[in-house]
Amino acid sequence: MKAPYVREYKRSKARGKDYMIRCDGCGRKVPRFKTFAVYRGFKLDYDIIKLVGEKNVHLTNQKMHYCPKCARSLGIVQPGKLGRRRS
Repeated sequence: MKAPYVREYKRSKARGKDYMIRCDGCGRKVPRFKTFAVYRGFKLDYDIIKLVGEKNVHLTNQKMHYCPKCARSLGIVQPGKLGRRRS
């Protein structure tokens, strides 16, 4: 059965065992190559930035790592065949 997303194992082959990361959704420890990275942040209206000034506004994007289970439930990745059949 083929997964609905592509997992690339290229990064972990040369170094051996890949390190573990905590999932930002559920807190489960997952190998780094199995996680799905998503950038979360916020955007301000152009008028507000113009009023305050561009130099005074600092917007940052936070990199969030989700395990496959959380990525499916949050809609980052499509569920597999079984999940599509149920709905």
